[in-house]
Amino acid sequence: MKIEIWSDIMCPFCYIGKRRLEAALEEFPHKDKVQVEWKSFLLNPEMKTEPDKSIAQYLAETKGWTVDQAEEAGEQVAAMAKEEGLDYDFSKVVVANARKAHRLLQFAKINGKGDALKERLFHAYFSEGANMDDQPTLIKLAQEVGLEAEKAEAAIQSADYDAAVNHDIYESQQLGVRGVPFFVLDQKYGVSGAQPKETFSQALDTAWKAYEAERAPLKSVEGTETGSACDIEGNCD
Repeated sequence: MKIEIWSDIMCPFCYIGKRRLEAALEEFPHKDKVQVEWKSFLLNPEMKTEPDKSIAQYLAETKGWTVDQAEEAGEQVAAMAKEEGLDYDFSKVVVANARKAHRLLQFAKINGKGDALKERLFHAYFSEGANMDDQPTLIKLAQEVGLEAEKAEAAIQSADYDAAVNHDIYESQQLGVRGVPFFVLDQKYGVSGAQPKETFSQALDTAWKAYEAERAPLKSVEGTETGSACDIEGNCD
């Protein structure tokens, strides 16, 4: 069973949602048969990289808040993250465009490192103050999860991986996704936002039952007469 997750590296609730889903999966009896696929979503595709500007200043400018209000909001989100074992430090967060990082994620995904890189990028952004638009930084993070530096560099610059990012965004639009994180289980059940672990557990159970029902073998319906048919050797009766 597949779980597709649309998210942005710069979304604090996406990292929290990742942890809550992981907690639900840890208790899920069929977790070994679940595949997680990360999908790209850009909250602000035109975001300008400004390393000298604090995230509080950026939020104050874009949302009409005061810097104090932005810092207070950050503290509240950091407290929520702390409950999931995450250590957010918004004083270190770098205002940067994340498209290069998403290209790298597309490359990591097809090389079996999608989840590992997603985790590393989240931690680097929210806890370490890594610049998601800085190519050497991204290459270093890619190497840390086992990706080759030269291939990672090529992926960051690749038009093909950029097209893959855009395709994920297009898919999200077709689904009507208005915010992230957004989880789709078995292409049938959607979960919006960083829901509590219990919600994810319920969604997993529901999706799994439907998944198992579709995979169940056909049951023969016995009739009163033998039905006419043709076999694979061309014999018909």
